[in-house]
Amino acid sequence: MKTHYRKRKTRYEFELTGKGRTTAHGGQVLVDALCRRFRLWERISRIGGIDPRKRKGSGYDAETLAAQVIFTLTSGGVTLADAERLGQDAVLLETVGLEKVADQTTLGEWLRAQTPESVRLLCQLNSDFVKEAIAESQPARVRHGGELEVFFDDTEIEVYGKKIEGARLNYNSDLALSWQTLWTGPFLLDQELGGFGTVAECQQALIDEQGALWAEGKSYFYADSGSSEGKLLTHTAGAGFSRWSVSYNKWTGPLERFAGEKPNSAWGDPADRNGVTETYAWVKHMPEGMDEAQTFAACRWKKPDELFWRYAFVACEKDATRTPRAVFEHHRLKGACEQRFSEVLADLDLHHPPCLSLLANRAFYALATLAYNILTALKVLDLDDEQQTWRVRTIIRHLLTVPATQIAHANRHRLRICLPAGMLRWWRLFLARFVPRRKRGEGTHEAYWPEPNTE
Repeated sequence: MKTHYRKRKTRYEFELTGKGRTTAHGGQVLVDALCRRFRLWERISRIGGIDPRKRKGSGYDAETLAAQVIFTLTSGGVTLADAERLGQDAVLLETVGLEKVADQTTLGEWLRAQTPESVRLLCQLNSDFVKEAIAESQPARVRHGGELEVFFDDTEIEVYGKKIEGARLNYNSDLALSWQTLWTGPFLLDQELGGFGTVAECQQALIDEQGALWAEGKSYFYADSGSSEGKLLTHTAGAGFSRWSVSYNKWTGPLERFAGEKPNSAWGDPADRNGVTETYAWVKHMPEGMDEAQTFAACRWKKPDELFWRYAFVACEKDATRTPRAVFEHHRLKGACEQRFSEVLADLDLHHPPCLSLLANRAFYALATLAYNILTALKVLDLDDEQQTWRVRTIIRHLLTVPATQIAHANRHRLRICLPAGMLRWWRLFLARFVPRRKRGEGTHEAYWPEPNTE
């Protein structure tokens, strides 16, 4: 039995050829099929102001340019230059129904020509798509313990160059844009990109706009300390969430004083966490900007060599039926929500906005958000249970980046996709269900007509 394994030279001789009709991104048929399933291309074409052309009979349709950006991001591309290079893959273009793609200059001009209203409608389309995907999903894949989790947070998008519109110096004295996001389940529900002065400047507007999603069911809202200002806590309490918790570590002086005055009997039974003994209690305080006292769950601990107690506080719903310990245990699940940022920022490489114009960057990030949600919907709606832990990069690498060869015979065109044996059955079922065969003689032209006026 062989026990020594070495790295050796390959036995193969290599032959390079430019002939043949092959693409390395055959899996993009899945992205196109899901978008058609939700009529996304048609709905993009109907957005008012998204097509700035005066003569619609020439140039690129808006859904064509949007599709170019989305297919670029979902195939591992990150820049407008990558989107231009998409045109070198003729088989991929024919596979997803693109006749031709624009160069990066044309894409940049289209992004800069967007209006605040068209960007808002694009974000609204993304939110509507997320709601439809959640409605079709298995509850266990989008809810935790029967509750729809909602999470708000802000992240800094660092930029380089003083001409980036809207950029400002952040807390590290780095030039950055603020990206404020509202998540629900595994989806990025809504977002705003800009040079905002506070880390939760858009929170109220985003929650108010999407409140119907959690109005009739159980929900849980998480937020970081940036959302702990008094007026934001008041707004959160009245936003319709079944339960909620917000980290509170900015203005803890009064809370620490109140907690220190509590007798030991008020702190409940001790609990061990990572080798440190913690106790929990309720504390009430009225922060500035509130009209009534707010309920806080308090946690205290100290190491054997320490003299004074350390405290942590979490604001939560009034008259909570939970214990303060249960509030902290649930709030610590917020860390899993924060990790989703790495999927959009690292896996789709959204660390660097592509344009100098703030409005163009907002349009690009709206399309990137839609691309992320398309991949997430593909996972949540169609992949098997053991694949629900896949990240965006895993979906791109193992599901979308698969070789495919175009074959033409007897006036029929086929795409031969090379798949791992373990995914063969899944692909057959997906294509049979969502990619119906085109009838012989049926044209490929696709026209989107205005919806009838029902007024």
